[in-house]
Amino acid sequence: MNNQVISEPARSIPVRKTVDVLVVGGGPSGIIAAQAAAEDGAKVLLIESRSFVGGNMTIGLPILGFLGQKGNQIIKGLPQKLIDRLKARNAASEHRPCPLHMSLTLVEPESVKTVALEMLVESGVEVQFYTFCAGVVMEGDELKGVIVESKAGREAILAKVIIDCSGDADVAFKSGVPCDYGNEQQGVQPPTLMFCLGGVDTEKLRLSIAEEPRTYLTDFIPAEYFGQNNQFVLVGMRNLIKKAQDAGLTLTTERTILITGLRKGEVWVNMTRVSGVNGTDPDSLTYGEIEGRRQIYDIQQYLVEYVPGFENAYFLKTAPFLGIRETRRIQGQYTMTREDIMSCAHFDDAIAVASYPLDIHHPQGGGCTLEWCGDCYDVPYGSLIPKKVKNLIVAGRCISTTHEAMSAIRVMAPCMAMGEAAGRAAKMALADGVQPADVDVRKLQRELIAKGAYLRTPVTEKANN
Repeated sequence: MNNQVISEPARSIPVRKTVDVLVVGGGPSGIIAAQAAAEDGAKVLLIESRSFVGGNMTIGLPILGFLGQKGNQIIKGLPQKLIDRLKARNAASEHRPCPLHMSLTLVEPESVKTVALEMLVESGVEVQFYTFCAGVVMEGDELKGVIVESKAGREAILAKVIIDCSGDADVAFKSGVPCDYGNEQQGVQPPTLMFCLGGVDTEKLRLSIAEEPRTYLTDFIPAEYFGQNNQFVLVGMRNLIKKAQDAGLTLTTERTILITGLRKGEVWVNMTRVSGVNGTDPDSLTYGEIEGRRQIYDIQQYLVEYVPGFENAYFLKTAPFLGIRETRRIQGQYTMTREDIMSCAHFDDAIAVASYPLDIHHPQGGGCTLEWCGDCYDVPYGSLIPKKVKNLIVAGRCISTTHEAMSAIRVMAPCMAMGEAAGRAAKMALADGVQPADVDVRKLQRELIAKGAYLRTPVTEKANN
């Protein structure tokens, strides 16, 4: 690493905007947080480094986690309103039970960009694209705003409350919030560069699995599932991967992972794996993009030559960016643990319910570990509130958890639910003149429920006292 430094002359930075609530990051949690914060007329600004909102909803992944392990819907409220709007455009599926992932909600990536932006604008949220969070404005332990970089140069945006939905705890980290990274050896789950193939005979694929399960063995998902569902996620076919590897193809994962698209003949492929990528370092991210693209060639060849239905498949598109599973996690007032997930923990300050299993893509090698708790678990408000820094709420995969617990709460539906809670908490902190850490959580719970979100009893009962 280059240790050379230069001294930058001190300069005055213009304040571009002053708002009530600033949301940093326009992914699943940020979209929902901004809408919730703006609901009662607060001046809300969402900044996003790309030219579109949607984050990981735009890279070909299904949304996981709307349903619990018992089949009940556990993510509702504003996240459901986004799905309803997409469904009205034929751009989202029903929430479909899945034996492996609990539930799948297929979405059309390009429609997400348009529909989510429409909803933000209708909510009165101001959106600013092409804008990076480059630093923070601090007064003691209070976060007063962020320093942004764009084509307009270096500027400041000031806000009364800031919500970090960056996925990487960018604002929190720059503010001095203690953060953890990866597991005990600082290994993180490897990212994936998604890509999409057209011309796939998905009927042949699913019926081959249903009729020849010994040949096309899938992980945890019974063959009957494929006989009953014409849109699906496929995980497995390890024997075919091994056969292709023995024949000389370079495949970095042990499993075939495929997601049917909403459009006929489209399949998204979740099989590139680039171990060792640090999602907070540009050199490392660039390596990930280069290596991910290099891996696509052999994966496509494997699918065409070994997997039924892909005989006439052709390349359509690559996701607009590398799908990062894990980077920093804040140290918050409460740190969720593996035990919280596996014991289906209840919390008095619950602000969301999740049910996705522990799902760790191993930092090294192509393996993956899954463990289910059998039901649901709460996400506590204390995990959204960082240590040391005031005026800041964090939502999404970088809340306060252990490496293992993060593997469960990182999927999109729980992140959206956290976003709604964060946005409503920010609005409440403004209205009541208190710090986010001092928001009346019972009041927050009552509002979440009144607005259609789902919380479990006895938490629900307590929240209505």
